[in-house]
Amino acid sequence: MRVYIIEDEIPAANQLRKLLQQQNSAIAIVHTSDSVESSVQYLQGCPALDIIFMDIQLADGLSFDIFEQVAIKTPVIFTTAFDQYTLKAFKVNSIDYLLKPIDEAELEKSLDKYYNFYQQKQQENFSDKMMKLMKEMKFVKYKERLLIKRGQQLSYLKTGNTAYCFADGKLCYAVDFNGTKYLLENNLGQLEEQLQPSAFYRINRHLLVNIEAVKKVHTWLGGRLKIDIAPSTNAETVVSRERVNGFKEWLGK
Repeated sequence: MRVYIIEDEIPAANQLRKLLQQQNSAIAIVHTSDSVESSVQYLQGCPALDIIFMDIQLADGLSFDIFEQVAIKTPVIFTTAFDQYTLKAFKVNSIDYLLKPIDEAELEKSLDKYYNFYQQKQQENFSDKMMKLMKEMKFVKYKERLLIKRGQQLSYLKTGNTAYCFADGKLCYAVDFNGTKYLLENNLGQLEEQLQPSAFYRINRHLLVNIEAVKKVHTWLGGRLKIDIAPSTNAETVVSRERVNGFKEWLGK
């Protein structure tokens, strides 16, 4: 079996390679790519492949962008840290996915699905299938970087390095995990829509927090909650009453 891995995290790619070869010594990893651009370049050469393991979030964008640039007829199994609710449609459309960290038993099931299903039917055009699936899901491409403004200069802050964002009057700031504050061009309402909802939650009118910044949660007056976050902030950290249930659901995902 000729396998192509698209994964931008070297440890994850190495672990998948190891698990695959443990499953079947006949599996050959023919190539590994770490970005949308390099994947498109490789696939445009029409390599002979049996299956592709494709991470969803890559260094330069989402792997769904690959399907918009090159026709893929090879069966695809996605590897992802996204929540299962978002990805139920993949099962319906006979495209499998594995949640990270990848479980050996789940990998075996995915390979069995390939052996029992994909090898018994003519290969489909997976690019067409993915385009249809994306349209049905109305897939949202969440921000990976925040635009930072410093005087006349522009730079960016990776969303994964963002501890929280807060509003101060008409201005909006981001704070990284080192406690450095950055002025943003977006307002908090825009950021709430643009950031990955499994990672960020707006607890009140003034504060949007990364799950990694939440250290403790306390019961508070009137059925509300108060959170301790790091780095510390002068912004109000009480979860507003109407957001308490949503916050609890988000916290327990």
